[in-house]
Amino acid sequence: MALKARALYNFQSENKEEISIQENEELVIFSENSLDGWLQGQNSRGETGLFPASYVEILRSRSGSSYTDCSSSPAGSPRHDSFYTATPNPGISYQGSFEDDDDDDWDDWDDACTVVEEPRSAPGTNGHPSPNLQYPTAYGHHQHTGYRPKPALERQDSMSSSKRGSVVGRNLNRFSCFVRSGVEAFILGDVPLMSKIAEVYCIEMGSKGPQWRANPHPFICSVEDPTKQTKFKGIKSYISYKLTPSNINSPVYRRYKHFDWLYNRLLHKFTVISVPHLPEKQATGRFEEDFIEKRKRRLILWMDHMTSHPVLSQYEGFQHFLCCRDEKQWKLGKRRAEKDEMVGASFLLTIQIPTEHQDLQDVEDRVDTFKAFSKKMEDSVLQLTNVASELVRKHVGGFRKEFQKLGNAFQAISHSFYMDPPYSSDALNNAISHTGKTYETVGEMFAEQPNNDLFLMLDTLSLYQGLLSNFPDIIHLQKGAFAKVKESQRMSDEGRMDQEEADGIRKRCRVVGFALQAEMNHFHERRVADFKRMMQSYLKQQIIFYQRVSQQLEKTLRMYDNL
Repeated sequence: MALKARALYNFQSENKEEISIQENEELVIFSENSLDGWLQGQNSRGETGLFPASYVEILRSRSGSSYTDCSSSPAGSPRHDSFYTATPNPGISYQGSFEDDDDDDWDDWDDACTVVEEPRSAPGTNGHPSPNLQYPTAYGHHQHTGYRPKPALERQDSMSSSKRGSVVGRNLNRFSCFVRSGVEAFILGDVPLMSKIAEVYCIEMGSKGPQWRANPHPFICSVEDPTKQTKFKGIKSYISYKLTPSNINSPVYRRYKHFDWLYNRLLHKFTVISVPHLPEKQATGRFEEDFIEKRKRRLILWMDHMTSHPVLSQYEGFQHFLCCRDEKQWKLGKRRAEKDEMVGASFLLTIQIPTEHQDLQDVEDRVDTFKAFSKKMEDSVLQLTNVASELVRKHVGGFRKEFQKLGNAFQAISHSFYMDPPYSSDALNNAISHTGKTYETVGEMFAEQPNNDLFLMLDTLSLYQGLLSNFPDIIHLQKGAFAKVKESQRMSDEGRMDQEEADGIRKRCRVVGFALQAEMNHFHERRVADFKRMMQSYLKQQIIFYQRVSQQLEKTLRMYDNL
């Protein structure tokens, strides 16, 4: 039965089976049951096809509504949905990949392993999750907090239970990302301090404000040689990628599903970091040469951002992913990453901030400026993506056809000149015929040119669409923390809270504020480098292309010189 739905986010189709949808667009869903995270339906323009299930909200009557199909997250990112539990539909199969061999868990590496008793995560395309998923509660059955309750440990502010009545009230909306991420619990001092914290991430004051301390052992990692392989005597096929980290210079081979596993660990752990989205999945054609090449290019960009991030690059799970070659050690490291306690709100305990004073109002103003900037940049990135995508279609279709028509017309002129031999000039006829063939060649050159410039531009734009879509949720965490500080200070001024407890809330808010500012600075640093490289590459390739076209035309022109 057809259902009405509303698009939560923009989605740009990338093959003929998919359709594009726009935020807030009304849709018709043909079936509520998704196929590997995709729904089939019709958009407002009458186009029929597939789009990600995580990008839409099915509209129901109030009496039959549930939170299963809803998402209040602006980005829809799994990072802040990891503690939200919805009632799954038993008729829907959720898998971590569209590849038909994903039901075999971890191949020969880990046939019996599960992710800390959690169902397998299934983010939709472009890094967004399916809202129907149950995400891991690696910390017992507390669905709305990001920490493992340990009765033997004291709260961070060491407040006795007799004073619990004075603490700042909790948000009534228990489904907001501020609550689900566990940051509210951290701000209020309800995340237990660990007896020993092995990992520490430091923030320093730089020339432009707080910044992550650089990785003391920087490295890069190449992604090469996508190779189709088979298992079970050819019954199942997959693509493996050769990864070679520069710090060990020893290759490992990973499949997309292994990247997917790592990506979900990153989202689960790093609450206030904009984790780059993995290249999107595709419902069909995953073994086609163009798709494999496109995925490789985007994995290279993803890996470049991972290795350049001062925090993500040092994550033990990432290092294990890049370096481990032994099967037994792989399983041990994988389980260790899945049992990591310093995730979500507890990750904030690993952050060391500078002692410099920052006025919270100044921080809030800076965050507001970045929020406006990121929204404007997200809109402009989408605009350039649409323009570039349309230009690709013209190169492959319209431009090629127009030059072919022009070439055919020139050749028709040449053939007509042969009709009256006494007045026919073979040299002129051949020159005009060659001109027609030259324009046909130029048409083919236009069709092939996106491989050299536009596709590379679209790869970078796709990466930044993902990065920018993460920030609304991260900024919401900071806004929630600010609100708690203001509320606690008001309660302290009214004598309903000890100043010591209000100071504790302010101190923990500083951690979130410094982390967000460090992430903002890292984003700007990468943005300048990436867009400089993107624009230089595009312009250089454009110059080379038109020089080649010019050479073809000049060569043809010389045929007329001695007529």
